[in-house]
Amino acid sequence: MSLNDTPSGERIHIGFFGRRNAGKSSLVNKVTNQDLAVVSDTKGTTTDPVSKAMELLPLGPVVIIDTPGFDDEGELGEKRISKTRLILNKVDVAVLVVDLEEGIGQTEDQMIKLFGEKGIPYIIAYNKADLKEEPSGLKDNEICVSAATGKNVNELRELIGKTGSTKQEGEPLISDLIEPGDTVILVIPVDSSAPKGRIILPQQQVLREILDRNAKAYVTQDTELASAIADLKEKPKLVVTDSQVFGKIAPVVPKDIMLTSFSILMARHKGFLKSAVKGVKAIDTLVDGDTVLISEGCTHHRQCEDIGTYKIPKWLGEYTGKKINIETTSGLSFADDLSKYKMIIHCGACMLNDREMRYRTKCAEDAGIPMTNYGTAIAYMKGILMRSLEVLPEVVKELKQEV
Repeated sequence: MSLNDTPSGERIHIGFFGRRNAGKSSLVNKVTNQDLAVVSDTKGTTTDPVSKAMELLPLGPVVIIDTPGFDDEGELGEKRISKTRLILNKVDVAVLVVDLEEGIGQTEDQMIKLFGEKGIPYIIAYNKADLKEEPSGLKDNEICVSAATGKNVNELRELIGKTGSTKQEGEPLISDLIEPGDTVILVIPVDSSAPKGRIILPQQQVLREILDRNAKAYVTQDTELASAIADLKEKPKLVVTDSQVFGKIAPVVPKDIMLTSFSILMARHKGFLKSAVKGVKAIDTLVDGDTVLISEGCTHHRQCEDIGTYKIPKWLGEYTGKKINIETTSGLSFADDLSKYKMIIHCGACMLNDREMRYRTKCAEDAGIPMTNYGTAIAYMKGILMRSLEVLPEVVKELKQEV
């Protein structure tokens, strides 16, 4: 991935929903000017959500998602509807495609209710306007279009742009914590779990923000950190490390140099750092037989010493001295029933957008299950959590009260 690419988790997600044969896929193809979705007169042609990262003016980088019909039938149909519900947790704008000849019915009413419950701004696009006269008195979020002729497709794009422009931007990763000319050391270990030939997404994003801020980045492995600090004529403003080596490098970084991790910066960026710090104390309450959910937002191939399935379970056992059961999820999968878990430890969520993380955080809160993230949990178990938060003066006072 290029440093100039916009990661999926940072793009506005636009989902197209509706009944089978309402013309969702045809309209998606018109809006994107691509054959993104397979189109057929047969009901239920779209069997799985189809996503495409692209540029959509005036919004810019977006992810367009075409979903299966919400009125699908049978056992397979229920599974498809379940996948569509999962998509609702990550979309920033919903486009409800309605067959103009059939109008709004029970399925559409159900979808509109779900949009409201999840706080998703939505547009109602009445499709097949080439076959029936447009109704009068349309609301501001309603439009008549034709996927067949292209009628009002440009207007739909503009309406999507207007609706999506209300999305609030999250916290930066690092740019507001440094000044032009500052030096930041990035500690990026290269081991068996590191992707071959590249660095992972949070590291790329932090590096790019440092460069955009006209600050200086010094990249090294943990094994060379001591000599890297010694090489510098002036001490660095901050050291940002991969959480896996938090405990190893903390003694190496002088106390007058701030230290944090990519995972902690990402949790702040995604808006769930405060919840993560509050939830981390649950580690001290774990007893033999408790079950902990370790959840990742991506679906990468797990290595033999993967952080989620090997390292964190190992450190949990060492820290608590207890025999703890570990369950894992990845990608869009997130346990429907959280009641059996004593706590949840989530990844940094670089592949998930902020809406998806707010949903997961809310699910945990509603179930009364403490939830933290990788960097916060590792820093806590290594006894350096408060130090790792010193770089965040605007929130550290409040966070200290939680631990």
